[in-house]
Amino acid sequence: MADECDVSEIITKFLLNTCRLRPCPSEHRVEAAVQCAVRAAVHPRNDKEADTIPLITGSVAEFYIEPMLPHVGDIDIMFHCSTQLAIPRGHPPPTQLPAEFHNNVKVYEIVDSHLPGYVYLPLRYLLSERTDDGQYEYTEYDSGRYLTHRSAMDDDGKNQNIHGPAIFADNSHRSRLSVDGVLCVRCLSWPPQAADWPTRHRNYGWPDSATLDHVVSNGCDVVGVAHRQCRQHESMGKLQHRLSFSRAEIVLINSWTPVQQITYHLLRVYVKTERLTESADDSEPAIMSNYNIKTLMLWACEQKPRSWWTENVNLVRICVELLNTLSVWLTDTRCPHYFINSCNLLDRSLNAESMARKLMSVNEERLSAWFICHYVEQCAQLFPSYVTQLLFGDMSTSVKLQKAVSEIVRWRLNTSLFDLWHTFGSAETLIVAHVSRFSLTVHSCVYWMNDLTKIDKRFSIYFSSIVLLHVARKISRNGFNDKWMDILVKVLGHNFSQCYSVLSRCETELNTSELFELLQKSAVEHLTTYRQLVAPDFFGSASTIATTDFEALYAYKRGDYQRCLQLSTQNVHTLLDARCWHGIPVYPEFIQLMDDDIVSLRALTLIVNPECRDRSHFVRITQVTLSLYLMTQCQLKLHHSVASLAQTLAYIEVAQERHPLRCTLDQLTLKLIARKVFAVFGTISL
Repeated sequence: MADECDVSEIITKFLLNTCRLRPCPSEHRVEAAVQCAVRAAVHPRNDKEADTIPLITGSVAEFYIEPMLPHVGDIDIMFHCSTQLAIPRGHPPPTQLPAEFHNNVKVYEIVDSHLPGYVYLPLRYLLSERTDDGQYEYTEYDSGRYLTHRSAMDDDGKNQNIHGPAIFADNSHRSRLSVDGVLCVRCLSWPPQAADWPTRHRNYGWPDSATLDHVVSNGCDVVGVAHRQCRQHESMGKLQHRLSFSRAEIVLINSWTPVQQITYHLLRVYVKTERLTESADDSEPAIMSNYNIKTLMLWACEQKPRSWWTENVNLVRICVELLNTLSVWLTDTRCPHYFINSCNLLDRSLNAESMARKLMSVNEERLSAWFICHYVEQCAQLFPSYVTQLLFGDMSTSVKLQKAVSEIVRWRLNTSLFDLWHTFGSAETLIVAHVSRFSLTVHSCVYWMNDLTKIDKRFSIYFSSIVLLHVARKISRNGFNDKWMDILVKVLGHNFSQCYSVLSRCETELNTSELFELLQKSAVEHLTTYRQLVAPDFFGSASTIATTDFEALYAYKRGDYQRCLQLSTQNVHTLLDARCWHGIPVYPEFIQLMDDDIVSLRALTLIVNPECRDRSHFVRITQVTLSLYLMTQCQLKLHHSVASLAQTLAYIEVAQERHPLRCTLDQLTLKLIARKVFAVFGTISL
């Protein structure tokens, strides 16, 4: 093995060069935003008046780096009800609330239990909003009624199971991240249980005063889960809640430097790979969790000088020291809560001596070898097998190791544009799939628009186009009503003036055909604008995106075959030489723009294999396939020459060779139009 110091330095440089800053947009962030919007459309159980207000937490919200190895295992979402609020005991009820709250709100007091960080929530007030000035007035309760644990709201009733306070939705059958949803009660105030956190003495100025103010102003949440020792108790198991500081942790972790975020990622990979967060015996609880690692990092960022993180940076050495600190905590069975001084996160009844000894034995040489075996080589698995064998067949010297990791770094830098292209395609499919599958409400549309705008403003334009198509599809079956009016007004805002007169007539005359046409036309305009804003990011690259595919599709639908042929021909010439082809998700919102042949082929894929519905390569048709289809159809309708059709057939054959067999809809479409061309050839006398 190469010199120990050289190895740790090579690993450090490798990690600093491969852990990108999170791309904007991030696929995980888009997926989390979609899940939030879906949950915002569902009312909590037993409270149909309430809205749910979701918050993305966990890894998706905390990390702004994008390592090569997966750093997001699932999507964590907390959501509170608009009809519930918690306040610290003895605090007066609020007279003003954020707009997200209902006009009638139950207020619970936060009362300490016998265990630090765990509380009870007795009902104390009912707030009612006055119509004249928007202020809240209160009625007191003294009924001894306590809030019990409530599971999260219904999703689609499938693939869910409850663990702890979370309801788990398994999306692996859709090749998506699973979702942990936790119902909580919002507290707008910083809790007295953590009163000394903002003011305690800090030697090194982290967090700074602005960050402290931000954290405190966010308040906290209360989650329905009892302490492990109380879960079997008849009353405490149902009534005890835990203070949650997820909002604070998101702000603090996002204020870390890249070195600190990478260190956090590495520690999480280590404890997960070494199974230190699992129980040795299924009958016993795990000694440690990821939250212990987060707590370790929060304390380290506060208690270590900035120079410890910045001067002669050696990520392996930093991790060794932090793992040794964790070993001391385990030996003493003491993991001090970062926010609540009196709270210990380690259970003294559990034996952690063997784990402590293992962590104390970790040194720089051992951890360097571990990172090569379990991290760097895992990154190398992204290469073809013969390249992996060539690169990592011999790492006996630092020179050979450096050569190997340099190749990975080079590859990582060269794939950034492709990853961005993949993110856009994945985001488009996610958005249209969930709008099509789940109900839209005004409340959920607000979350769609706000969250997508934060990620990338272009996605809000794309979402608006999907809403227009969704409403068009719905009113074509069931007519226009107030729900769709409210959604269009909310999504289009001041830009719906063109539709307003038609909307007004539809309400009185019940004539939706004009509105249907107008919604489709407006949707295509939004989609074209979206394409024009996205395409420059990939101009001249191997992942070129055409901007007029929806214009061509709409022209074909309207019978303007000459315009469609012009646009489609241009798109084929633009796209055919590209290495990667962008796709259009073939969901009902887009199917309404397509002709019967493609609709039939889409239906055929579902009949043959129903799983196609949830696999992205089955529910997409590439821009080049669609352009070739439209080009061929228009040539046939306009009676173009055999020479012209022969050239198109050559293009079709190129596309057939380059589309993988798993792209079922593309292969079927290309085969169909090829046969149509051959059918024309067969009618010509030679």
